[in-house]
Amino acid sequence: MHLVLLTLLLATICNPLYSSEISEEIRESHKRVLVLDSHLDTPIRLAMPGFDITERHEHPADQSQVDLPRMLEGGLDGGFWVIYTSQGELTETAYAAVKKSAFRTGNLIRKMVSDHPNEFSLALSADDAKRIADNGKISVYMSIENAYPIGTDLSVLDQFYAIGVRMLGLVHVKNNQFADSSTDPLGPRWNGLSPLGRQLVQKANDLGMIIDASHAHDLALEQMISLSRTPILLSHSGCKSVFDHPRNVGDELLLKLKNQGGVIQLNSLGAYLKTIEIPEGRKAIYKTILRDRALGEINNQPMLYKDFVHRFNAMYKRFPKEMASLDHYLAHFEHGLDLMGSKAVGVGADWDGGGGVAEMNDVSKIPYITKFLSDKGYDEKDINDIWSGNLLRLLRQAEFNKLK
Repeated sequence: MHLVLLTLLLATICNPLYSSEISEEIRESHKRVLVLDSHLDTPIRLAMPGFDITERHEHPADQSQVDLPRMLEGGLDGGFWVIYTSQGELTETAYAAVKKSAFRTGNLIRKMVSDHPNEFSLALSADDAKRIADNGKISVYMSIENAYPIGTDLSVLDQFYAIGVRMLGLVHVKNNQFADSSTDPLGPRWNGLSPLGRQLVQKANDLGMIIDASHAHDLALEQMISLSRTPILLSHSGCKSVFDHPRNVGDELLLKLKNQGGVIQLNSLGAYLKTIEIPEGRKAIYKTILRDRALGEINNQPMLYKDFVHRFNAMYKRFPKEMASLDHYLAHFEHGLDLMGSKAVGVGADWDGGGGVAEMNDVSKIPYITKFLSDKGYDEKDINDIWSGNLLRLLRQAEFNKLK
């Protein structure tokens, strides 16, 4: 840990803009708050040979936003580490292959914890987060983004629960066997949840899992709110009134979410914050990289981290990336807080999954959020709720309401 602390000291010295903009008072307040992010896509990197979570990286040079040194520097006490699988065919053969890939990712998350027991600790309940932070470690909760690997056998969810998964996101960018996506170009298939999706909501309730409706079609979100015995989470979403994008959620639904006791965790992915024109050539290259990475995972031949970085950097050199600003991101906070209050808003910035804005492009910069909230007049208790209290309340309710 001495090397890590030295790295952090050097980073502070070499980054005067960051240190000058955040007052010591804000830094101390940020340290006192329990800081969790509900959507860390970093396991995508963990799966790549050559990536080391304990080494400091630099974004965008090496396409990494989360590592141990920058988590410590930014005061991130942990969060939900995502088991993500891209959407494929709805066949039993495809389900079997993607299930193996998903469990490999889950085991990689657990291996990160076992390989670094002095830095990380697996978190299984709402009460674990504070205990782990008090012991000077980082909480590693586990979540699923896209329930596709469950196939049609809902008992597979029991297996995911057994390895530590405590949050379930039903769908990703395309419709699957459980629910409609907000971004499927073909439009809704089920008009919300499928019959199997309705059963999956009940199954997740029975196990005591948080149900995550990010990426879900509005119809599916509304049905989840009606069906679930526990409040629904949007683990990384935005406000449609601020920026009209299918991935963002309108005020009427957000108020229904609030009235159910649910929470929106705000996403920093630029394309959901402002209009960004992406050249067709870059879209094609991006899809190819993601396809190759996903196929490698499924075939147990993961893409090398250095190859992943090289291909992304070559793409962005040819087609420069336009970034949203911190102001674009904080506008969603302002609207969400004004509409729903501090008990229904949190942080899920989509780190390593496309999130990050120009002034806050990795987790070392997250005290900017605390500064914004403090400047808006929120006290430390409110800020703690926004950073972790609301998220943990949902997990605690899910635990309490599960099938005994």
